[in-house]
Amino acid sequence: MKLILTADVEELGQRGDVVDVSDGYARNFLLPKKKGVPASEGMLAQAEATRTARTEADRLAKEAAENVATQLVGTRVVLAAQASDEGQLYGSVSVADVVEGVKRFTGIELEKTQIEVAKPIKAIGLHEIQVKLHEQVEFPLTLDIIPA
Repeated sequence: MKLILTADVEELGQRGDVVDVSDGYARNFLLPKKKGVPASEGMLAQAEATRTARTEADRLAKEAAENVATQLVGTRVVLAAQASDEGQLYGSVSVADVVEGVKRFTGIELEKTQIEVAKPIKAIGLHEIQVKLHEQVEFPLTLDIIPA
């Protein structure tokens, strides 16, 4: 049975995709849960418009992410933290601290979900973290942790 997905279905497709599934899967899962509608001429045109809009929105999001990435690549963000005489921090640098430091240092606002810290930052010095602005735009950012 040919259906047009009205919602994203994992391992099947995204909203607006035209899929060919078994009759039972369509009748027992996709149609009752309103995750798909039977493909008709009018619905196929609407699905094409949805796919086009999704593609355009994704392209714009990627361009915006690339613009931010070009501004941040190679930048060293300096953060001050309370530290002992041996260079160990009293606590650790959190993702929220990184977001605030990037905003203060560069004026660019990032989301907490866009920053990936592999291991907790608990010492002064240079540390590298990953920033993932888009599924195809990811880059390292250098943090310089100095004692406050």
